[in-house]
Amino acid sequence: MTLRVAVQMDPMDSINIDGDSSFALMLEAQARGHKLWHYSVRQLTLSSGRVTCWAQPVSVQRERGAHYEFGAMVELDLATDVDVVLMRQDPPFDMAYITATHMLEHIHPATLVVNDPAQVRNAPEKLFVLHFPELMPETLVTTDLRAITKFRARHGDIIIKPLFGNGGAGVFHLRPEDSNLNSLVEMFTERSREPLMVQQYLPAVREGDKRVILIDGKAMGGINRVPAAGESRSNMHVGGRPEPTVLTDREHEICAIIGPELKARGMIFVGIGVIGGYLTEINVTSPTGLQELARFDGVHLERNIWDAIEARRAK
Repeated sequence: MTLRVAVQMDPMDSINIDGDSSFALMLEAQARGHKLWHYSVRQLTLSSGRVTCWAQPVSVQRERGAHYEFGAMVELDLATDVDVVLMRQDPPFDMAYITATHMLEHIHPATLVVNDPAQVRNAPEKLFVLHFPELMPETLVTTDLRAITKFRARHGDIIIKPLFGNGGAGVFHLRPEDSNLNSLVEMFTERSREPLMVQQYLPAVREGDKRVILIDGKAMGGINRVPAAGESRSNMHVGGRPEPTVLTDREHEICAIIGPELKARGMIFVGIGVIGGYLTEINVTSPTGLQELARFDGVHLERNIWDAIEARRAK
């Protein structure tokens, strides 16, 4: 099966070829003989029911400083000129991101969009996870200072973060003696009307925040992300250190509970966060971790992802 694949992602010259999961997916697609185009979400157009983009044919190789080569820019009709769109631009999950899901919904599933754009829109990672409260640490979503104060009085140590943030930006750990809660809530609410997410602090984060990868609803492996000294955030963007890991019985249990729902929603490639046996997020927008897992375990899950995509297209 030869597929025509358009990859909607950030600029090619900005990616880290040793860590970017989109790059790993492109290398595997190319190895299978699939034809690749690259475009940015800003080049996406919806007019009279047609979804088009200006895109460039692209070839990729694992050579630092020369990891891609573009062909001449062409206009693609995403309903007729391609078979698969990989929606891989990084968050934030803002109105621009949401608008892109609405536009791509016009072509899916005749052109397979990975992940399903309507389900991506309906499943922002910090809200979708709330459908599984029995798996989570105690969590509050609100802008009401009284509710946050009451929550803090009950738990003492808390984490407070923007609901639609990404990469660890704006995540604060407030200890019981910290006097900055009111100012912090004021700062957030003056900048945005969006609610905040408040969670009980999990001391187990010092041992790591597991990133578990599910493909078509099945747990396939994971890495552990350990916070840097003096940090409560494990995101690799802010210095978190990836380490090899083995999934625990509890982590397999979590995946068995959420997996059928992910598969039913057309979520082919998903990454979840687990700290101390608690589910903390379900990342469906632009999951990462493929290259780290390949280095640690020799497992190339980009192959499994393309197997799943090709199986969907065959249907």
